[in-house]
Order: sequence, then structure tokens, then C-alpha cells
Amino acid sequence: MQTLSQFLIDITRKKLLVQQVEEKEEPSYSLLGGCTGFVFFWLAFAIPFLVYGSNTLFFLLYTWPFFITLMPISVLIGIAFSMLFSGSLWKTLLLTGLLVMGMFWTVFSFLSGW
Repeated sequence: MQTLSQFLIDITRKKLLVQQVEEKEEPSYSLLGGCTGFVFFWLAFAIPFLVYGSNTLFFLLYTWPFFITLMPISVLIGIAFSMLFSGSLWKTLLLTGLLVMGMFWTVFSFLSGW
């Protein structure tokens, strides 16, 4: 026959086992990816100014909605790559940078006709 103390010890052991089995916390990869996408968006935004100079500002005054819509897409691309590569920094940086800059440059080229 079990005493009350043995019964309580069994209950606490079962709770500890269930808690260990239930969840194993994983680090949040979305913050790294979101920041990566955001930073590469602004770097891609600066490239036309470096290539074509200050006249790019007048072009962007009329076409800004197209470029603003690329910002959330860039952040989502960064999050997707970060989750896909489980937080591998170099792969996330490389592929997010290439895709975001390529996407930005494609929109800029189509709109400007250059």
C-alpha cells in the first residue's frame, strides 16, 4: 500500500517526464531573417544612387509605391531563408542578399527602361 508521500513523488516524477517530452524550445530564427531582409532592402535601395547619382531621386519620387512594396517581401524572404537553413548565418545572408538585390534591381530596370 502506498503512502501519501510516495504518491506525491510519483506524481511529480510523471509531471517532470511529461514536461521534458512535451516541448523542446528552439531558437527564434525569424528575427535574424527579418533583420537581414530589412538591411538588404535598404542596401539595394542605395545601389541606384551609387550607379546613377542624385538624379535617381527624381525617378523614385514617381515610382516609390513599387519600391515600398518590396520591403515586406524582402523581410519575408529573409525569414524564409533563415527558417529554411535553421539559422545558418552565412547561407541566409548570401541568399537573402542575392535575391533581394536582384528583385530590387529587376523592378528598377523594368520601370526605368534602362
